[in-house]
This record gives sequence, C-alpha cells and structure tokens, in this order.
Amino acid sequence: MVSEVRKITRNILCFLFVAALFVSCQTMAEAPDYSNPSSWAYLGIGKNQEADLFLICPTVDMGEDGRLNMSLSDEETKASFVGALNMERGIYEDAAVMYAPFYRQMTFPVYAERVAEDGEHLEIAYSDVEDAFIYYLENYNNGRPFILAGFSQGAQLALLLLENLFQDSDLQERLVAAYIIGWKVTEEDLWQYPHLKMATGGDDTGVIVSFNTEAPGVDDSIIVPAGTETAAINPLNWKTDSTKADKSMNKGACFTDYSGTVTSEVSNLTGAYIDDERGTLKAVDIVPEDYSSSLFPDGVYHLYDYQFFFRNLQENVSVRTEAWMNQEALNTAV
Repeated sequence: MVSEVRKITRNILCFLFVAALFVSCQTMAEAPDYSNPSSWAYLGIGKNQEADLFLICPTVDMGEDGRLNMSLSDEETKASFVGALNMERGIYEDAAVMYAPFYRQMTFPVYAERVAEDGEHLEIAYSDVEDAFIYYLENYNNGRPFILAGFSQGAQLALLLLENLFQDSDLQERLVAAYIIGWKVTEEDLWQYPHLKMATGGDDTGVIVSFNTEAPGVDDSIIVPAGTETAAINPLNWKTDSTKADKSMNKGACFTDYSGTVTSEVSNLTGAYIDDERGTLKAVDIVPEDYSSSLFPDGVYHLYDYQFFFRNLQENVSVRTEAWMNQEALNTAV
C-alpha cells in the first residue's frame, strides 16, 4: 500500500513538473520580435513633435489563469493593454512621437503577493522591455531627445532601464525626463546608481519625476510598503519638501476611458503634500471612499496617480521638453 502511494505521488509530482515546464517554455516561446510591427502597441504615433516617447504599460493582466506573465497570444488582454496606454497618452501625445511595446508583463497576483521585485517573472517582463527599448534606439530614435515613461509596473521597468542602461552619457544627454509614476525610488536606488537624478523643480531635464498618491493616515501599500521611504516631487507645486500645494493649483483631474477620451474633468479637485516619513504624495480635500477600488484599500489612490494630476502633468511634459530644446540650442550655439 505504501509503495503504491509513493508511486502515485511520484506520478503526480512528475505531472506537475512537466506542466510547469510546459507553461514556462510556452511563455519563453512567446518572446516578442520587435522587428515585427505587431509587437508594438504604439509604433511612431504622431508627427512633427520634437521628441519621442517610450511608454511602458501598467499591469492589465489579472492572472486569473494562474499565469505569472501575460501571454502575448491573448488578444483580449492585449486590447486592455492598448486601452491602458490610451488612458495615459493624452499627457504626452502633444509633445512626443509615441512608441510602446507589447511585453510579457507580470500579472497582478505577483504584486498582490509582493513578489514583484525578483524572480523569473520579473526577468521575463524586463528582458522584453529592454529588448524593445534597444530596438527602438537602434531603429527608430535617430538621435532624437526622448521621454521615458511608465505607470505602476511600467514605472518599475522604466526605473530598471534607467539603472541598467543609462550610465551611457549619450542616453543621459538625450533624456528629456523619466516619468516614474506609481513606483518607488528609494535612497538605496539612488546610492547604488549614482547616475540617477531626481527632479528638483518643474523644468529640470534628464531627471526622474516620481510620486505615489495616497490619503493622509495611510502607512502601507503594495507599492510603498510600511517602513519604506520613496523620493518624490509634488506635481502641483514642483517642490520636493512637505510644502502643501492648495487644490487651486490643480489645473484639472481628468478621468479617461480606454479610448483615451476624457469622460470627466474636475478643476481644483485635490491639493497635495509630500509626507516627511514615507515620501508619498498625500492627496487632501477628497473622501477616500469616493475613489474606492477592489484592488486597493480605501485611501491608496494608486489607480489615480495620473488622473488626479492630469493637466499639471500634461503641461509639465511640454515645459520640460521645451527646456531641453532650449538648452540644446544654447549648446549648439556655443
């Protein structure tokens, strides 16, 4: 009887191993070919703009099938992928020609379980984004200035690009700004990668613009865990200290749909200040329950990082792009 149980157990373990290997191989076999236009959600969208945008999509795959990385053969999820990008594009499209790769992003359970910062699932997602970025540089950029941007998982992967590739002085010089919104940038990051520079005002270039929005009283989230401090800048007053920006400085919160259409806009929705301990952006003047989500506790405004400050960010992208162009003109004239 014991030997029979052992035999059954071995067979089950063997089956599970083969199944896991199959899923892993299937995922790896889906590695995108960025020479194929179908591997891009946005490929050179826009014209006559002076800069480019390399935009990395946030998490849209809920991982309901147990998969830790999105399948690029899942057309329904890819449609959501494009929709999520469309929700952000209005901030950037007036300033830049847009590029955004499809990639095998990590699924939401990876974040819910707080295991998004190491492991094969991260390696798969990041390797796709790095491959796409290098292909973009070698085949589409043509030496133009560019904006690097992402939200949530997209911001996490954009930060990894900065850490791993931007020791290159040429890339640093062509970077208008990196909008690393909805992901943390810690002192350890800045110490380990001294070429990273945080924004200190509204028009500096080659810098990281980052913040994570939450209500006063929140002291933990899956993006900024308790005990973690993140670097940030306030998108209302462009200060890095705890000076409160009044809601009168908020030029427009815009709520968008998957087509990119602004379905509603509210001026002066919320003021904000940077928390001295967490470095998070505390949004005031609003009721947490009014912005509830099934994915996050009340008061964690992660889903609204872009939307609460839409018009201020939109203006800032243009300001930083113009500042980069003006500095380049000065450098050329010398």
